Amino acid sequence: MKTRPLLLTFAAAATLLAALPASAQTAAKNPAKSTPQGAITFYGGYRGGGSFEQIIGSKTSTDNLESSGVAAIAIDWAIDAARNGQVFASGQRTHMQLASGSAYSTVPINIGYLHLGGSNFFEGQAGHGAYIAGGLGATFMAPQQDGFSSEIRPSMSIALGYEYAFTPSLALRGELRGYATLINSSGGFFCSGGCVVSIRGDGMFQGDALLGLSMRF
Repeated sequence: MKTRPLLLTFAAAATLLAALPASAQTAAKNPAKSTPQGAITFYGGYRGGGSFEQIIGSKTSTDNLESSGVAAIAIDWAIDAARNGQVFASGQRTHMQLASGSAYSTVPINIGYLHLGGSNFFEGQAGHGAYIAGGLGATFMAPQQDGFSSEIRPSMSIALGYEYAFTPSLALRGELRGYATLINSSGGFFCSGGCVVSIRGDGMFQGDALLGLSMRF
């Protein structure tokens, strides 16, 4: 993927996040039935996607990240009745497939995201019904094998979710969250004093399916 479309994706996401206050007009017309609250949510789920290009002589090979489980946490604080600010963090332990002759070898790699953003509930009351969320921050990639270095790159995320309240302080969240990471590397990625393999890429895209338990305070 070219860098320009990826930058346009970042710009569109930033515009969407900036527009969230406007959608809070619904809350102004339909005031919340309770005092705005914050929340902490613990998620478990599954993550897929993510790939790089490996340079092998004059040829290239696509190296994919294996799909695997993911854990995440979100800390929300009230902005108004319909909106929350949010710090979102997630982590995944997976493997990166590398071309090796006619076969593939695997390198263990840990991938984490840390984003600052927010959420907006369509029904006008935080903690009830459908919402959109998103954030901007960083992606942390740490291969667990000698010869590879860790990398940090800017990233963003966009999520659609639904929250079902069991009680005023306990709720269940289901969420689909997509990530876009700006790599912008022409061949010197994951190098530690000398490249074991030559990897390049403009961007990395991943997606989560999450189920979480949310406690409001």
